[in-house]
Amino acid sequence: SDEISPIHEQNTNEYYDDSYYENSSAVFAAALASNGSYSTNVSANEQLPDGVTARDVHEDAMMRALATSLRRSWGDRGGATGAKMSPDLERRLHDFRLAQKKRRERYGNERPWGILGLYDHLAGIRADVEWAEDAAWRRENHEPYLAWSDFEDCRDSGFNRPFFTIIVMVVCTALLVASIGVNGWKVESFSSNPMIGPSAETLIKMGAKQTNLIVNQGEWFRLFSPMILHAGLIHYLLNMLALWFIGSAVEQNHGFVAAAIIFIIPAAGGTILSAIFLPEYISVGASGGIFGLIGACFADIVINWRLLFSKQVNADDQGTTCRHIIIVLWLVVDIIINCLIGLTPYVDNFTHMGGMVYGFLCGLSTMERLSTDFFGIPTSTLAKIRNIICRFMGLIISVVLIMVSTALLVESDGVSSPCSNCRYASCVKFPPWNDDDNKWWYCDDCNAVEATLTNDASSGYIESMTLECPDGFMEFIDLSDEEVTDREWLSRQLPSYCRQNCANVFKE
Repeated sequence: SDEISPIHEQNTNEYYDDSYYENSSAVFAAALASNGSYSTNVSANEQLPDGVTARDVHEDAMMRALATSLRRSWGDRGGATGAKMSPDLERRLHDFRLAQKKRRERYGNERPWGILGLYDHLAGIRADVEWAEDAAWRRENHEPYLAWSDFEDCRDSGFNRPFFTIIVMVVCTALLVASIGVNGWKVESFSSNPMIGPSAETLIKMGAKQTNLIVNQGEWFRLFSPMILHAGLIHYLLNMLALWFIGSAVEQNHGFVAAAIIFIIPAAGGTILSAIFLPEYISVGASGGIFGLIGACFADIVINWRLLFSKQVNADDQGTTCRHIIIVLWLVVDIIINCLIGLTPYVDNFTHMGGMVYGFLCGLSTMERLSTDFFGIPTSTLAKIRNIICRFMGLIISVVLIMVSTALLVESDGVSSPCSNCRYASCVKFPPWNDDDNKWWYCDDCNAVEATLTNDASSGYIESMTLECPDGFMEFIDLSDEEVTDREWLSRQLPSYCRQNCANVFKE
């Protein structure tokens, strides 16, 4: 059998204590010799308690035989330092190895590349530690072992389900449908909204972030409402997919309250930063909260880094230094990629990166630190003090930063940015090697310009136009040499004329 099955009758625990198996040397020898494929029959003369079958005895013996094998393997390596381990530590470690083996048989070996890959590796270690602690408790209280598959099912059931993540997804779904309803049950053209969703006016009605309304109209709810709104179906699907995989993983490992804090505070904090530095843009989306969850995963990795790749946790001790270098490089690449994504249109890098920073700070306070004592790794007094400071300072710094940024927002005029060039931190026209008429995307306000046309009555050509630049300045453009008659074509060319003739392509 591939699973460790519990003995179902609890009133027979004393029958299956350690002394029983110590006297059953033949059972152990057969199990070890067959590497877990034990099939020897129990003697016909051996009496079993009511409710206990021969298969129960065999499977329990196999589990203990495998644990003995793991313990011997660990002992041959001399543990972490070559010193003899205490019996309690030895048993904890072989329980942990056993859980690790069963998990890898089911899910395969971890690939700890990038933030999410590392977090998945860390979540696996947590699950293995929980099973080992459960096994230790059952051993101490003479309870039968719980099969690893049953333990895994228990972790994914009951009140350990990701309720907060589910609630956020349901609310986001309802509001997406409502926003399309407010838009007259239709979506805008792809050129107006490439996310396949409602108009900007509808999003503003639903509660999108617009700095002028927040500061000058007192609509402060717009610091929170954008986190449950989306620009369209594509935006919604991408965010919900990310929220389900990241949010559910964080919530099942750290609980409802921690997930709510890590999602809400970074989402609101990122929106405040966006309102300060990008007042001319409206924005919606759960991305700030999702990046907050990613930042918290990064915090979890940082605070457990010492344990994450320790020799006590990983069976393979070879190449530890090289592995650390590779992991750090992947983390850097992961963060750079996230920043580059924020340089595209319709993506608010201040909300994303602000959310990640706030999520990291909140994660320092809310993420549960794995105990190194479980693995027999001593923690110095200085390290304990540092851990306590990090635990408290994460949330404190987050709250202070939100208070300071809110004060800056209140003091602003709601229209202009204190850093006009900061818009380039959220969007950059690309690619740089193409000329200005052939970029893949632009990051200015020329798409919304208007113009007044003048026709030549005798020829029918459009003689000139007066273009209103994004900053309000009027620019006269002579078209007499171009022989243009198609007004629709000229209307589509207005952004290009804006970029060629307007001194300032941004709204003031």
